[in-house]
Amino acid sequence: MSFEPTDYLPYDFANRRHIGPSPEEMDEMLRVVGADSLDALIDDTVPASIRQKAALDFGRPLSERELLFHMREVAQKNKVMTSLIGQGYHGTVTPPAIQRNILENPAWYTAYTPYQPEISQGRLEALLNFQTMISDLTGLEIANASLLDEATAAAEAMTMAQRVAKSKAKAFFVDRDCHPQNIAVIKTRAEPLGIEVIVGNPEKMDPEQVFGAIFQYPGTYGHVTDFTPHIEKLHAHKAIAVVTADPLALTLLKEPGAMGADIAVGSTQRFGVPMGAGGPHAAYMATKDAYKRAMPGRIVGVSVDAHGNKAYRLSLQTREQHIRREKATSNVCTAQALLAVMASMYGVFHGPKGLKAIAQRIHRKTVRLAKGLEEANFKVDPKVFFDTITVDVGPLQAAVLKSAVDEGINLRRVGETRVGITLDETTRPETIEAVWRAFGIVRKDDDFTPEYRVPENLHRTSDYLTHPIFHMNRAETEMMRYMRRLADRDLALDRAMIPLGSCTMKLNAAAEMMPLSWPEFAHIHPFAPSDQTEGYGEMVTDLSDKLCQITGYDAISMQPNSGAQGEYAGLLTIAAYHRARGEGHRNICLIPVSAHGTNPASAQMVGWKVVVVKSAENGDIDLDDFRAKAEKHRDNLAGCMITYPSTHGVFEETVHEVCKITHDLGGQVYIDGANMNAMVGLSRPGDLGGDVSHLNLHKTFAIPHGGGGPGMGPIGVKSHLVSHLPGHPETGGEEGPVSGAPFGSASILTISWAYCLMMGGAGLTQATRVAILNANYIAKRLEGAYDVLYKGPSGRVAHECILDTRPYADSAHVTVDDVAKRLMDSGFHAPTMSWPVAGTLMVEPTESETKAELDRFCEAMLSIREEIRDIEEGRIDGENNPLKHAPHTMEDLVKDWDRPYSREQGCFPPGAFRVDKYWPPVNRVDNVYGDRHLICTCPPLEDYAEAAE
Repeated sequence: MSFEPTDYLPYDFANRRHIGPSPEEMDEMLRVVGADSLDALIDDTVPASIRQKAALDFGRPLSERELLFHMREVAQKNKVMTSLIGQGYHGTVTPPAIQRNILENPAWYTAYTPYQPEISQGRLEALLNFQTMISDLTGLEIANASLLDEATAAAEAMTMAQRVAKSKAKAFFVDRDCHPQNIAVIKTRAEPLGIEVIVGNPEKMDPEQVFGAIFQYPGTYGHVTDFTPHIEKLHAHKAIAVVTADPLALTLLKEPGAMGADIAVGSTQRFGVPMGAGGPHAAYMATKDAYKRAMPGRIVGVSVDAHGNKAYRLSLQTREQHIRREKATSNVCTAQALLAVMASMYGVFHGPKGLKAIAQRIHRKTVRLAKGLEEANFKVDPKVFFDTITVDVGPLQAAVLKSAVDEGINLRRVGETRVGITLDETTRPETIEAVWRAFGIVRKDDDFTPEYRVPENLHRTSDYLTHPIFHMNRAETEMMRYMRRLADRDLALDRAMIPLGSCTMKLNAAAEMMPLSWPEFAHIHPFAPSDQTEGYGEMVTDLSDKLCQITGYDAISMQPNSGAQGEYAGLLTIAAYHRARGEGHRNICLIPVSAHGTNPASAQMVGWKVVVVKSAENGDIDLDDFRAKAEKHRDNLAGCMITYPSTHGVFEETVHEVCKITHDLGGQVYIDGANMNAMVGLSRPGDLGGDVSHLNLHKTFAIPHGGGGPGMGPIGVKSHLVSHLPGHPETGGEEGPVSGAPFGSASILTISWAYCLMMGGAGLTQATRVAILNANYIAKRLEGAYDVLYKGPSGRVAHECILDTRPYADSAHVTVDDVAKRLMDSGFHAPTMSWPVAGTLMVEPTESETKAELDRFCEAMLSIREEIRDIEEGRIDGENNPLKHAPHTMEDLVKDWDRPYSREQGCFPPGAFRVDKYWPPVNRVDNVYGDRHLICTCPPLEDYAEAAE
């Protein structure tokens, strides 16, 4: 045995965590693609004119142990206090079974948005439970599968109200007792759309002046009001009523539907989801059945599969931005699926009786707290409340707030003389006694009799959560098995590659995920004093610095909590810049026809008009068309939105010219950051001429997709735009906020920060290089079987490639859907279908996938081509074949077989594992049936029993 030292270094391991192919495998792959070296391949692929001059350098990358030690040091700079600030954010208890089996389980957090329903039945059922829970609690017929946060949901409700209201009024009324951040985000959304926002006392609302109104229930200062008469007045004038409701309070209080509300929105954060300095949390929206087609976000519905069995799917997708573009109801792309699943499991875990008991305990504690204060002659308001009160302390406000901090408690400053207090599920008798001490009261919480301060007319009388799923045996054994059963129905990244073009389904490393659950990050209120959040401050500052170095921008705003929110925030920043220069009339946005659907939808949301630019034959932006349309609209050109590298997977060398044309005519350039996985360390959008870009941290920077969210979409800007970035009521700034919390979904920034720290600049650059290698390897291996539609001048693709399946629709009547469903039999999620070109597949393998997994995918795709050839050459029936019957389930395997191909061929095609075979739980789902027979709440118990058999 030799004891000679080896050349193995921790740095190599740091790279290998996120980089799939070994150095030896890379050499083999380079031989296949015909490149002498990885450097040579990158030189072929990425034009020299766009390459960045300096290498990324963040210092030495950290090992896992070093990272976790460092993160602990930073976390300890956050002070975990008992925050009774309220304002829509509450302490809550995450049941350990849900924390371990959902939040910390890669089977749930690495899943993609359930656009392929056959391999998403588990998360679709969990989201259907969420919808049912929300629909029941609000008393409205239909709910969506989550929105980003309460504030943005309130803004979405306003624009939805405008769409459906019969009133011709141009103003929207906002209850002055709405949370301040909700009011601010509503104002931000309203201004570019020309909506007048009237903030005031609901008692003085003039319903004739408004197309709709929104009321907070309970109000931000604790008031509990029956809005039935206000809603009746609105309806008398054909206006729409929106109620922002706390779902936990709705277990005790009269529900919005019983008041006549048309729309209800709110946050499910207190259903077991930590505060996390602002997110991520699942907001909700529910509405009357009549308005379902105008509701933004995703809706899970019940349909049937090819054999008539129950199957879930996303319904009414024609409402969404990827279909309707600038005519979309919203630009919502990422939602908060993982957090909605957690909240739904919290509902299943506690059931209606458990939720009501939690609400009753919170209310009784608040009553005891109020009685102790009243006994000491403090003036407590309101007299009717659920969990929130304010106390008038006159000139002693600062002293009381400080005394509370000394007791380890954060209270809320209200005006100049009042203190706000909101109790929650975590409140203990010791907490109440500590609050009393802050007011100079020394007594025990042991001698007040239980009492309620909700009048009879506001008591809830209707049933809720009646479906059997909310009455299952809540022994942890049963809960654990239920969550496991649902996870087993899904195909997530923990099972196989998800080669989605433009969505970058890459590794979410375990070490990067761990700090997310630490109390120092999880249990921080977003409006806690800055001296309690120094750890968050250090993380945000350092991550911002690194992202600026990566992008070439001068400043970063972390506020947008999704990629679409980032687009919206970036365009608002540009619009504010034009206004500040006296050019607020600029409202034309040039967008290539190949752009993400969110681009035109976002432009519409800031009040701009979209002018579509053609693509050239090679997929590039048609420069002549771009120049002509820019010149035509030169006086009103606000800017352009481009994606780089292009949505066709190519680095366009004309990007500098596109930016120059726009700038010369007074516009600004928005570069969509969706494809940053092909740029990090090689090219910087800020150097190409971009003025602003958003970054999908849930794509390029390792935050998991979570089955459809969470996401983070911070924006980088050049120096001239810095003063126009989103502000916030809590932190200041000239512009309005786009999200409820100053740093959006702050807690998941820990993931991207850890990713950057462990990879280092060289590691991030190598990840980009290998992502390009992996894509070119797939393109080369599939050459001859499928045409790759777009390539660069040297015949290379960027980090993704578009495979053309359109010829097979003519030669064999095989559609892109058939190919996608057949891949499921091999244990793969389909690539992106029919975008940006209808009838094609866009493949992005990412740098995380090993050569073995890339080869398995190629074998599956080549096998599918041979099956198509069998149809073309008449060896198998054109309608009765493995492609048309895909995906195959275990039921297909065991029942009578009368097909002209073998069980072996149908169920175990090349690429499929034998021992660890993934079996789709349903056959192909009937989309048309699902939309025609729309059911968006839980089906009967018998269906669950059948599914479990």
